Amino acid sequence: MNPVKLGVIGCGVIGSRHLSIASDSDNIELVAAADLIDANRERATERFNPPKMYSNDIDLLDNDDVEAVVLAFPTQYRTEVALRAFERGKHVLIEKPIAMNVGEVKQLISARGELVSGCCSSRNRFNKAARLATQLITTGGLGELRTVHCRAIRGCGKEPDTPRPDWRLTKALNGGGILVNWGCYDIDFLLGITGWELKPKTVFAQTWTVPPVFESHIAPGSDAETHYTALVRCEDGTVITLERGEFMTMHAHSDWEIIGSEGSLKLKLGDGDPANIIHNQTTTADGVSSDALADTGDTEGPHHGNPLSDFAAAIRENRQPITGLEQALVVQQITDAIYASAENGTAVEIED
Repeated sequence: MNPVKLGVIGCGVIGSRHLSIASDSDNIELVAAADLIDANRERATERFNPPKMYSNDIDLLDNDDVEAVVLAFPTQYRTEVALRAFERGKHVLIEKPIAMNVGEVKQLISARGELVSGCCSSRNRFNKAARLATQLITTGGLGELRTVHCRAIRGCGKEPDTPRPDWRLTKALNGGGILVNWGCYDIDFLLGITGWELKPKTVFAQTWTVPPVFESHIAPGSDAETHYTALVRCEDGTVITLERGEFMTMHAHSDWEIIGSEGSLKLKLGDGDPANIIHNQTTTADGVSSDALADTGDTEGPHHGNPLSDFAAAIRENRQPITGLEQALVVQQITDAIYASAENGTAVEIED
């Protein structure tokens, strides 16, 4: 296909990953980059040498050679820039989390028109294990789903000797803490491998900030959560349970399971080896037997290694990415409901 002419806005850690992918891809032509910070522009120029480097998004968006952009900078500013990009006819890939709240995502959907746009929260669904799990679940291999569960805990290490990012646990800049930093990956992964068929309706949740013993491990003034847990009841009765924490007063622990009426899967976010997915199969006579998930050959759907390559292919194939704005809206609806439930102490209904 003709390479997609790409501009990357934001040249920090995540933006540099996009710049690297674009530079190495036969299907993407890196034509421009932009960043407000001098040091970021200098590093990006040295490493990737984009033909055009700008100090702001407006000048990049006014470049007629740019047909698509990646937005890789703090969440607070993304919707404003995305809307400007849509006005100029640019396709837009947005880093996770998609936005600060549901209202902003709805703005993006309204403004997108016929353009292609999606979110990078899909990052963990491109490996073979995730594709095989998706195919098994969506073809009824587990029967009717009952529970979809993840628990991912990271214990706290030694006190850091370098400054911590101010934005990462600041609500005003990032929209939240661990829930938006990692929970959006969890929710996207679980809803994605179940085919986006689950319709979340009710959320009951709780959040906590960093334990006092570890306050020195995060940036001063941080006000966002470092631990959350939530129960999500779906329209068909399926229950999703979510828990993730960092700077925890326990050692690392991870548990991912999907249980249906005819079988279950035990898997892990980011583990792309099908041999590590345990498929529990059932028969009346023998009960439950366990084995690694079988590789049945090619799996359905687009086979791309990351959200950016999928985004570029989606532009040329006239489709939306595997996590388009409509799917990102569902992730944001759950996220907003978790925060609302934790704040008021009651279950929250998700509106259609």
